[in-house]
Amino acid sequence: MRWALIRVSVAVTAMVVLAFAVPLGLVVKELARDRALTNAERQAAAVAPALAITTDRTELARAVATAQAGGENRIALRIPATAHSAAVDLGRHRAPRAALDDASAHGEAATVRVAGGYALLRPTAVGTGTIAVVEVFVPEADVTRGVATAWLVLGAVGLGLIAGSVVVADRLGSRTIRPAVRLAGAARRLGEGDLAVRVPEAGPDELRSAAAAFNAMADQVVQLLANERELAADLSHRLRTPLTVLRLNTASLGESPAAEHTRAAVAQLEREVDQIIRSAREQRSGPAVPAGCDAAEVVRERMAFWSALAEDENREVRTAGADRPVRVPVARADLAAALDAMLGNVFRHTPEGTAFAVDVHEFDGAVILLVSDAGAGVADPAAALRRGHGDGGPGSTGLGLDIVRRVAESTGGDLAIGRGVLGGTELRIRLARTLPTPAPRPTHRRG
Repeated sequence: MRWALIRVSVAVTAMVVLAFAVPLGLVVKELARDRALTNAERQAAAVAPALAITTDRTELARAVATAQAGGENRIALRIPATAHSAAVDLGRHRAPRAALDDASAHGEAATVRVAGGYALLRPTAVGTGTIAVVEVFVPEADVTRGVATAWLVLGAVGLGLIAGSVVVADRLGSRTIRPAVRLAGAARRLGEGDLAVRVPEAGPDELRSAAAAFNAMADQVVQLLANERELAADLSHRLRTPLTVLRLNTASLGESPAAEHTRAAVAQLEREVDQIIRSAREQRSGPAVPAGCDAAEVVRERMAFWSALAEDENREVRTAGADRPVRVPVARADLAAALDAMLGNVFRHTPEGTAFAVDVHEFDGAVILLVSDAGAGVADPAAALRRGHGDGGPGSTGLGLDIVRRVAESTGGDLAIGRGVLGGTELRIRLARTLPTPAPRPTHRRG
């Protein structure tokens, strides 16, 4: 898709460049030709005053020599003969004789294509009653002077525009494609059995919606698998009671081969049921697969609960950053418990009427939850964090901060206590977006 965007951009830009560059190049060529012919017209006009005064060959040769083109042997002059004067021919004629005769007979200027360039024929009336023809030769180099340079500049500008469009399309394409690539990779990893994979909700709105749907689907898959394991364990455990009754009844069957066979079958069935229960428990107690949740939704839900108590105690409440989805790799119940613990500290350790706020900040690799109040603050934050492990000393935060700390550290994040913008205590919990990779177990070799 990225290369498709680049190809489309190149094609569109190339068409625009051609649409403007080709007509502009032709205009430049025509302007150069008109400039050369206009200059030749001025050279021919410079000889006209001398023809109006005299037809003397010597005087006319002097007038032709004074013109710039005449000094370069590019002006020729032809005066037809009359009954009272002979014909006059000066310079080198390049135009065909028929073209000269036609210009003299009709008195109309003309431009004739000749070898090496163009010949400008300008008729001029003379005193003998005839029409003289001034011929000015315009070399091909004068007609095309500057055209090649202008075309090269236009070509360079066109190539620059095309290259610029490629760069812009590549940047825009990469920003659009990157979320789609991440989504495809996450779907592949989920299909391979990595139930912890989640996708950052970034990019265009459509891809953000797709990422949110994928994360919700992955959460549902994890929940369904957990429910299946629970159901398997429960159903297997229910079978143990009737199996116990069967085992006890087999004791009264005596010592016949059929009785032994029945007792062996019951024992085998008990072993199979125990194996099912152990397998379900091992899966349930194995490495935790975080279902993940929307932190913003949890904040809104818990704030709706605590706001009623805050209203009773005349506390001003503010919430920020919880108006859009913010995915975190923490189970919904665990995050709700951590948030309740932080908000509970506000109500327990600050007097009624003390304002508090909850802020959600989203970064590329982490989500920050801030719970701040306008109380007196914590005198020793480091000691408060140590008390969070549950030493039960005076003023201890008990198990509340320990719950918060364990939720944060389960994602590779942390918990910090400081002074907030409201002037009191600020509890900051950082939840990493990517779960920490377990350290590999060391392998011991026998010497």
